[in-house]
Amino acid sequence: MKRRNFIQKSSSAALAVSLFPTIFNTQEDYEYSISELMGKEDIELFGKGINLRKEAHDAFLEMKKAAYNDGIDLKIVSSFRDYERQKAIFERKFLTYTEDDGINPLDAIDKIIEYSTIPGTSRHHWGTDIDVIDGYRKVEGDVLVPHKYENEGPFVDFKKWMDENSETYGFYLVYTDEPKRRGFKYEPWHYSYAPLSIPMLEQFRGKNIASLLLREDYYGAENFTMGFLKSYIQNNILDINRDLL
Repeated sequence: MKRRNFIQKSSSAALAVSLFPTIFNTQEDYEYSISELMGKEDIELFGKGINLRKEAHDAFLEMKKAAYNDGIDLKIVSSFRDYERQKAIFERKFLTYTEDDGINPLDAIDKIIEYSTIPGTSRHHWGTDIDVIDGYRKVEGDVLVPHKYENEGPFVDFKKWMDENSETYGFYLVYTDEPKRRGFKYEPWHYSYAPLSIPMLEQFRGKNIASLLLREDYYGAENFTMGFLKSYIQNNILDINRDLL
């Protein structure tokens, strides 16, 4: 779906545009630096416990109000994440898998990228993406597991509400359960604010990211090859919800 017409996708989205005209203001002409896209630059974030760019923050608050009226408490579990934080996550998993579990480095990396990104490639670097749940539900253990969003899981009502309403406010599911989709596994909690993330991804695609990633220095990065990184970008970064391309 193209940037210029994605908000015409439904009549409800058109209504949201009329109600919140500043929310759906795509920044097609803004040039993002490579350091900004890779999470290496400080950006202005808004909202305690929200930490999104201003436009995404405002849209989230409108969506949160609507969900609250329907008995859902949209609670952000994770939003902006800088390069250093993503590197720490990647290194922790790499060392756990290789040193504690005895998995060879290449298999360890394949296991990591089932759900976690290589540092510098996370959509969470952009201040547009959220991992979100229903805060009203008291859940033991990890809340970011797919089975808790289906069947009799605690977040079924949350998922149904988001399926029916999130796009009205510009938020689209990133890693869908489309059977032919490759890359990261299904994440029913991960949503992206499309008016900002679509042009950001377009600019990200125009950078020579694979070459830049080959220069990085952290545990596990020494195992990267150009072939692997190109495949990772194609399958994990770009094989997402088609409405976000």
